[in-house]
Amino acid sequence: MTKTKAAKPPVLTNPQKKQLRSLGHELAPVVLAGREGLSANLIAATRAAFKTRELIKIKIGQNAPIQREEAAAELARESGSALVQVVGRVLLLYRPNPELPAEKRIAL
Repeated sequence: MTKTKAAKPPVLTNPQKKQLRSLGHELAPVVLAGREGLSANLIAATRAAFKTRELIKIKIGQNAPIQREEAAAELARESGSALVQVVGRVLLLYRPNPELPAEKRIAL
């Protein structure tokens, strides 16, 4: 794991989580956790995904040596994001990005 200081995660209300879950329903996973588990590369890929979007899906592969709850908490903490939902082996994370153009930002 990397030990860099992550940004403070946003605190989401239940209505905000509900809105984000509905937006995330149509998204495809952009990060895949594989055999390496919670590696520095996985955390870097998660952070990189947040540079171009605010809401991302992460899929935990069948052969990943990590539990989904552990992965969700660790990735959210390391990326400075809020955990929105865990469904099966798919995680939904949100982190606001003020540098994105207005049309790409999510209004909560």
